[in-house]
Amino acid sequence: MSHYIIAQIEIADREEYGKYESGFMDIFIKYQGKLLSVDEEPQLLEGSWPYTRTVLIEFPSKETALDWFTSDEYQALAKHRHNASAANITILKGIEA
Repeated sequence: MSHYIIAQIEIADREEYGKYESGFMDIFIKYQGKLLSVDEEPQLLEGSWPYTRTVLIEFPSKETALDWFTSDEYQALAKHRHNASAANITILKGIEA
C-alpha cells in the first residue's frame, strides 16, 4: 500500500538548504520515491500556513519510506536541512482501493 510523506518546511538559510537540495534526488530515487508536489506558494483555503515550502512524496510502502528516511545516506544529507530550516514531517498511509 502506498504511503505519503508530507513535509512543512520553514527555510531560514537558502544557501545551506541548497546543499540539501543538490543531493536529494540521487538518494531519493534509490528508494522508489515519487515527488508529487513541491510548492512554495500553496493557495490557503482555511487557517494559516506559515511554511516556506510544502512537499508531498509517495513511496510504494511504509517500509520503503522509512528505509529512505532513516538511511545513513539520507540522514547525512539531512544535516544540511536541519541546519537551514525547521520542519514538520509526517507519514500517512494511502487508502486501499
